Amino acid sequence: MFDYPRQFGASRLGISIDCTANSRVRPCLSRRVPGSPNGMPTHFEERGDQMNADSIAGYAAPTVSRREEIKVVVGASVGTVLEWYDFFVYGSLAVFFSGHFFPAGSSTAGYLASLATFGVGFVIRPLGAVLFGRFGDKAGRKATFLVTIVLMGSSTAGIGVLPSFESIGWASPILLVALRLLQGLALGGEYGGAATYIAEHSQANRRGFATGFLQTTATFGFLLSLGITLLCRAFISSDAFALWGWRLPFLISLILLAISTYIRTTLSESPVFSRMKAEHRLADSPIKESLFVWANVRKMLAVLFGAQAAVGLIWYTCNFYTLYFLTATMKVPPAQAYGYIAIMLTLSLPLYVFFGWLSDKVGRKWIVLAGCGLAVLTFFPIYSRLSEAVNPDLVAFQQTVPIRIEANDCSAGLFGAPATACDHARDYLTQAGLSYTVEPGGERGSFAIRVGEKVLDGFDAGALKAALIGAGYPGTTNVQKINRPLMFALIALLMIWGAMAYGPMSAYYVELFPARIRYTSISVPYNIGAAVFGGLAPFMTTAIAVKTGNVYYGIWYAIAVGGAAVLIGARFMRETKDLDVTQ
Repeated sequence: MFDYPRQFGASRLGISIDCTANSRVRPCLSRRVPGSPNGMPTHFEERGDQMNADSIAGYAAPTVSRREEIKVVVGASVGTVLEWYDFFVYGSLAVFFSGHFFPAGSSTAGYLASLATFGVGFVIRPLGAVLFGRFGDKAGRKATFLVTIVLMGSSTAGIGVLPSFESIGWASPILLVALRLLQGLALGGEYGGAATYIAEHSQANRRGFATGFLQTTATFGFLLSLGITLLCRAFISSDAFALWGWRLPFLISLILLAISTYIRTTLSESPVFSRMKAEHRLADSPIKESLFVWANVRKMLAVLFGAQAAVGLIWYTCNFYTLYFLTATMKVPPAQAYGYIAIMLTLSLPLYVFFGWLSDKVGRKWIVLAGCGLAVLTFFPIYSRLSEAVNPDLVAFQQTVPIRIEANDCSAGLFGAPATACDHARDYLTQAGLSYTVEPGGERGSFAIRVGEKVLDGFDAGALKAALIGAGYPGTTNVQKINRPLMFALIALLMIWGAMAYGPMSAYYVELFPARIRYTSISVPYNIGAAVFGGLAPFMTTAIAVKTGNVYYGIWYAIAVGGAAVLIGARFMRETKDLDVTQ
């Protein structure tokens, strides 16, 4: 026990502070005040004979009215919806604009190049996490995610006015990469700020529930991108949309940017940050304390390899990849596929809040890992049955008509590599949603395509199309044969796994790291995981499918990485429910 001296006003009030581990008021963890006896730390500031009453009260959780909590959730989430909208617009429209920004040639190579550029925006996200994380821990949560949203929205609109490769040559893909880099920097600082802001306003027993609404923003962004894309396509012909109409969803982001920026300017600063600033408890070097203190780095590594790697991939595969699988692989007409996914996404929205709420009751860790584990175990059977539900004719064709390519030179024609006859054949078959095998050519290195018993020497798109149709290939899905109850049930399972994995994650992140370095410590592992594992997922799944010749094998990327992450998380992640976020 020790008494604070008269100069701090404590002795006049007869107050003694127990500086033991069980003390409810924890001055021993605070900054040291120059001139205090023996350098003893104190929360008290000299104000004549007055004491800082807030300091005496300790670090109680902030009391926020329900109305204020709703305003905080809406204000933080609306900007994140825009960020996800920008993310999905690029991914969903890549198949349309890839031919505009890259050299003419293989459509698959151009699509893969656009997806790789998509991944580049994710690769730089960790840098944005460090940059904006430090800014958020030093200058405040609100100011930081105002900057990130303006940068993100303006970069997205820039893609909508970017000249094509035909107009400015290689400057076109270079500028596209530059805009994706700016988007990536902005994304690096967005999620950590929004999650921190909401959680620091929430009561401890409602933190998972409140941040669960933030987790719906990815789905809202996906829905918004689908809705605006469908609206544009409804009023623009298919040819016009492929030529210039795809630019409109990018330009519309300017309207969303104006709305979300206005809402965020009306918000107040986080009460936890305001208190730390008033008490001079802000970190001197958030980057150093986050990245060079082993106790904190250990937590970041555990959550990166034990949760974020799995969650990012699982959510992508359960939601975004499903749409690609229906349209590109199973040949469901885009309008129908978009409608099916939009229905299921809408129905899945309450699940994120539910699992966030449930994590307030039973804990975060095992809900997250259970969702990831169930997804990893069921991906192959679900997607296999989904194929049978939506296009039974295509499944029957693949089972009865083997397709083989015999060639000695098959490079896939990636990123400007000269396209061979084999590359053109693989490109055509991939676009048709067909699996195939590649075998060595004859002694002279001859090239041939075998469709069942029919042999084609050399590649000719017309001859290959005729051979496939002659063998019974269905060019598109017969929508009358879609088993809708089974299809919706399978998609629902995928979205349940995704919501389980993703719903409690914001609360888990915020509770795991100390307040003074929270913004940086959340942003870095989240964005590394999103960059390395999630951002490259579209490219990796497509590239694996092309390389192996099997339309299902791209899913192995999510299964392998997600499965390893679940095992790591089970061993090294710790439960965080009920931890004090004010410390």
